[in-house]
Amino acid sequence: MTECTQSEFEFQAHFSRQVVARFDGGTITTDSGGLLLRETDRRLNLLPRLAECFLDARNPVFVEHSVEQLVSQRVYGLALGYEDLNDHEQLRQDPLMRVLAGKADVEESPLAGKSTLNRLELSDGTPSRYKKITFWKNGIDELLVKIFLESYGTAPEEIVLDVDATDFPLHGEQEGRFFHGYYDCYCYLPLYIFCGEQILCARLRQSNSDAAAGSLAEIRRIVEQIRAAWPEVKIVLRGDSGFCRNELMSWCEGNRVGYVFGMARNQRLRRIIGAQMRQATEQWSQTGRPARVFTEFSYKTRKRKKGGWDRERRVVAKAEHIDGKENPRFVVTSLSAEQWGAQALYEDFYCARGEMENRIKEQLSLFADRVSAETMRADQMRMYFSAMAYVLVSGLRRLGLPGTEMAQAQVSTIRTRLLKIGARVRVSVRRVYLSMATGYPWRSLFAQVHAQLLSTPLPAG
Repeated sequence: MTECTQSEFEFQAHFSRQVVARFDGGTITTDSGGLLLRETDRRLNLLPRLAECFLDARNPVFVEHSVEQLVSQRVYGLALGYEDLNDHEQLRQDPLMRVLAGKADVEESPLAGKSTLNRLELSDGTPSRYKKITFWKNGIDELLVKIFLESYGTAPEEIVLDVDATDFPLHGEQEGRFFHGYYDCYCYLPLYIFCGEQILCARLRQSNSDAAAGSLAEIRRIVEQIRAAWPEVKIVLRGDSGFCRNELMSWCEGNRVGYVFGMARNQRLRRIIGAQMRQATEQWSQTGRPARVFTEFSYKTRKRKKGGWDRERRVVAKAEHIDGKENPRFVVTSLSAEQWGAQALYEDFYCARGEMENRIKEQLSLFADRVSAETMRADQMRMYFSAMAYVLVSGLRRLGLPGTEMAQAQVSTIRTRLLKIGARVRVSVRRVYLSMATGYPWRSLFAQVHAQLLSTPLPAG
């Protein structure tokens, strides 16, 4: 096949001027805003500690790319929008990416290629000639909670843990592949736990089980780690009806953890709020507008079957009539009426859990659903990398963006506006100099973020 040697590309003229393009701009990067992530990582000390969660059994004599460089390269790549390992065949030549990954030789020594990074992800801890790096799941789980704890100067009085599941569709014959009727596809059913915008748990699960499967073990682990640092903190667990399980509620009641869970509707619950539903219907008939009436009552399942409740619990109900039809909703809670009245509990507290859906969407913008490896362990590793990329960008939002127009911006928006900045890279003996695009429209925002990051103290030691 004849190779293309064309070096100049001519386009339609612009009035009297020719329009000509050449690949002669020198070393140019599209990701110079990644330096903000590097400053964020210096304050979080995230990637060095993530590297400590790996066991490297390679012979040091033949090691060219350290584990810290490998995981940094992968996490920065995801944060900057490169989901595929194939992307690193080009990224490994980018001087800026070498700076981000901690490579001493910025000019000549390339980063790891796709094959090396692939071996990092596929290692399962068993003896292998080619896959000699493995990770400790417990270490990475603990690190996520440590980063959360360190984000507070002093212990808060109360925190709310949001728990939810989502779907990662599968398009191959991956391990643990099952069809899920609700999502109408073959998928995994990962579990996420957040506190505000900070991620505490990212667990990959098969989809042939209950939405709450394994959640108690994860919640117990997280609560124990939080209480070890903050013994007196009040913790409230919040989730939808998929987590309204007697085992989970009983554990919360025995361990000083409050809860608010959605409840699936049934005919018995509908009969209990019959009067309120009639009242809401009458209001809707008179005004033509959605009508809500709130009430509360004590409730216990009738039969002590598997999953039945072992005690009465407070249930708050929303009797709503909307668009000519009934729309009742129920939540069960351990919080008292003195703490939260019925309407405030539902509208102000429970409905606020919808913000977690935005946090899960941000995981998808960091390619957490790229679970195309054959084994669940490898796909869990990819999910961890995406979670760490989220911690990094979320840390930039928390430390560098307060008080700015992008203080509440989504990860994808932060990437587009702050990280994707074209720059020419020049490397000398003393400097790595980035000549960023003069026409970059958010220069003042960049300067403000940079100043706020530099004003944040570095971690001790």
